[in-house]
Amino acid sequence: MAPNERQFSNHFLLLKPEEASFYDLVRFLLFSDYSETSGFLDFTESLEADFWRRWYIFNSLLVQKLLLLYGKPLVLIGNMLELWLNLLLRNGGFLKLFFKFFTGKVVLPDPSSATFTSVVGCLDGRVELDKSIRQDDHIKYNASLAMMASKLSYENAEFVHTIIRDHWNMEYLGFYNFWNDFRGQPSTQTIMFQDTKNNPNLIVVGFSGTHPFDPIAIGIDVDLSWIELEGVGNAHSGFMKALGLQKDKGWPKEIEKRSDPQQQFAYYEIRSKLREILQKNESAKFIITGHSLGGALAILFVTTLAMHEEAWLLEKLEGVYTFGQPRVGNKQFGDYMKEKLNENDVRYLRYVYCNDLVPRVPYDDDSIFFEHFSPVLYYNVYYNEKVLWEEPNKNYFSLLWVIPKYLNAVLELIRSFIIPYIKGSDYKENWLMKMFRVFGLIIPGLAAHCPQDYVNVTRLGSLPLDLQNSLGHRNSKVGLPKKSQ
Repeated sequence: MAPNERQFSNHFLLLKPEEASFYDLVRFLLFSDYSETSGFLDFTESLEADFWRRWYIFNSLLVQKLLLLYGKPLVLIGNMLELWLNLLLRNGGFLKLFFKFFTGKVVLPDPSSATFTSVVGCLDGRVELDKSIRQDDHIKYNASLAMMASKLSYENAEFVHTIIRDHWNMEYLGFYNFWNDFRGQPSTQTIMFQDTKNNPNLIVVGFSGTHPFDPIAIGIDVDLSWIELEGVGNAHSGFMKALGLQKDKGWPKEIEKRSDPQQQFAYYEIRSKLREILQKNESAKFIITGHSLGGALAILFVTTLAMHEEAWLLEKLEGVYTFGQPRVGNKQFGDYMKEKLNENDVRYLRYVYCNDLVPRVPYDDDSIFFEHFSPVLYYNVYYNEKVLWEEPNKNYFSLLWVIPKYLNAVLELIRSFIIPYIKGSDYKENWLMKMFRVFGLIIPGLAAHCPQDYVNVTRLGSLPLDLQNSLGHRNSKVGLPKKSQ
């Protein structure tokens, strides 16, 4: 893979876990002069001298190697769990399934049908929009719609089509699974629809996030590999590849459309579709959104528009809404994006709930790795919000945050039993979500990453008044606490 990176980037760090043995990883971690890394590391800057930098790389490679070894069993477990959960749903629960088994009336789930739900959908079965949020409350309405679109993007094509058309009464524009040139297979699931009730019409592009049992997507999340984009900065290479980075070519402004419809690239196909729709409806706007990995793809889509100087499309962009988004670039990248977002008057709202682990990866070490570049709308376990420069416990593993993390996990489990009595039946959590909260007592931050809490914060949370006022005018600057140096 490295020869491809060298053709379009002068600086990069490439981690290749498939080439490393566990012995190699231990030697790399313990010995600063260990130089036999050519098999599993390719880089253009010195890395070994600093122990903590080696520690970050070691952990990234270790997790990716474990995913390579146990990826197939993980996928099998996920598929079996998904089928079992849908078998229960289609047959009315365990007891009814038990009786139907003996009467020969068991309904078998069809993974491609409009009734088949992903594990993410099983954790939070809500599909209806919150009708109490008025459309004239643009920021709250768009954020809530964006989060529901992000959650919906995890589902299959028929499910997505049915919900958009029959439940939301909106226009379905497409369901895609875009090609990853480096992996040689589709990897980027995306949905598009149009809210024709909004004035002006609002087009929504939703990138799917990390599926819980997808070793490829999980590996991308923890990968520390990056490439330098000339004049932009260092960007996460795994995310860029999922968005449409090409072997040997990098990011050309225009490409010839491939003859195989299964091998289209996310960025180019979505951009083409947006151009087509917006040229027909000049008053329409669009938003880009995503949860988890989908949030990273959402903001990188805007990065690539800026790189290609797509001023007309950026003018039509109402906002970028991300939920539980991982870091995507270094400080230089962040400076570039802040300049371009301001220059093109693009609203960027980054939501983080409590101990969510994913926004705290990949590592932020204030040097060659990654850091967030925008303020965060941070919500605690009570869904109270703050506007901060960065989320507390930014790298997750601080010893000072061990007790608060576990305390929050306990409070989340308790809240799961009492919230329907306080906020209403729409916030009732099912048995699967409660079980995941229990698992969150072991690894705090995993359950906090679920769409459940992000749907709740967009419905129950309220933006600070100064933020609401400034967001009503996209040129305005939000008053924020000074960023620590």
